[in-house]
Amino acid sequence: MSSFSLKDKVPPHNLEAEQATLGALLLDWEAVGTVIRYLRPDRFYSLQNQKVFTAILSLFNKGQRGDILTIIEELRATGDLDSSGGASYITSLTDTVPTSANVEYYAKIVLDQAVRRDLLKLSANMVMQSHDETINSRAVLEEAQKEIFNLTDSNSSQTIKTTPELINRAIEMIDNLYKNKTAITGVETGYFELDRMTSGFQPSELIILGARPSIGKTAMALSMAQNIAITKKIPTAFFSLEMSDMQLIQRLLVQEARIRSEYLRTGRLTLDDFQKLQNAAGRIYEAPLYIVDTPNMKLLDLRALARRIKAQHNVQIIFIDYITLITSENASIPRHEQIAEISRSLKSLARELQIPVVVLSQVRRDSEGKQPSLADLRESGSIEQDADVVMFLHRERTSASSEDQKNLTIDTQLILAKQRNGPTGIIDLVFIPQYTKFENAAQNSSQ
Repeated sequence: MSSFSLKDKVPPHNLEAEQATLGALLLDWEAVGTVIRYLRPDRFYSLQNQKVFTAILSLFNKGQRGDILTIIEELRATGDLDSSGGASYITSLTDTVPTSANVEYYAKIVLDQAVRRDLLKLSANMVMQSHDETINSRAVLEEAQKEIFNLTDSNSSQTIKTTPELINRAIEMIDNLYKNKTAITGVETGYFELDRMTSGFQPSELIILGARPSIGKTAMALSMAQNIAITKKIPTAFFSLEMSDMQLIQRLLVQEARIRSEYLRTGRLTLDDFQKLQNAAGRIYEAPLYIVDTPNMKLLDLRALARRIKAQHNVQIIFIDYITLITSENASIPRHEQIAEISRSLKSLARELQIPVVVLSQVRRDSEGKQPSLADLRESGSIEQDADVVMFLHRERTSASSEDQKNLTIDTQLILAKQRNGPTGIIDLVFIPQYTKFENAAQNSSQ
């Protein structure tokens, strides 16, 4: 058996491609905008090349054109000229490449070698952690999945963002808003006043929807998911830790077909009902909606599955029903500390995936009969702290009989109690018990 081992290997790199990339940039300054989509300084293996590329980026961010002389002066000003190889090395870079035509190809080679080095580091870290008996194996898997997801994502997302890039993107976004005459920049929920106040649910936001039991948290979340996935065709994930997937699908069928839920449960359906169900089933069948119904799901499993669904199906929003049913890995600490850990982790997940994450939460029992407030969120004040948006459903308990309630439309308030980047206020909705569905107040009154 060969005595060869990884420690005998030099980490993957391609100095010729690094030099060709830098030389091409010195020949054609306009190519910097292409290269920075793939590379940042630490993607270069050579320390000399890292410092040269840092100087190039510095001039680019200042809006100055770079050439051999200006790069040398920039390195001299930062005290890095000697450690970057000196003026002779900078001058020699243009000798390695005759033209800048293939600069993107060179940059991709440099990136590929950097990713291979990252994979080796990740593998070595996994081996070390796997031998450490003090680290839970699930935690090792979680960290590995996160790092692999980040490596996969690094090939398609820019790590370095310059002010010229950001300005161009901002102007383009403003121009689109001007042309489309819409204030919605995030995921539309289908609730007009809510969308107006939030401009839609924004990427990287943690959104909390709270209410007392039986007020309609799940119905509200599912109504939003219906509007987003079925009506708008936006890929949506729904993690149900309380209801089964069949219960959710039946609720969706009732909402979409607008037939009484008790008729579906008891089979008292007319031919017209069957036609409505068939049409609704067709629309749901084509919807990009992905349902997970694992009860008492562990936090690490939820995060791993969310990453997988995002990577495989490019979901644009995730719903989680609900936060206190998520199981912490550290069951020995007090429950409020577990919830704090879960809340921070879900906020981190939203930022990592760059999509809104909507999480349902119960409110304290003593909020019964009054409008809930931020202080009424159960288990932990960290939920309020971590959340970008906090909403509460509130309505007065009705004294009508169950049979009478089936024919009611119940006025409900959606209280926007916190919004980190926008206004707060109260939104009027109506709840339709026979369809277990929330609708806009104006929409319902017009029907």
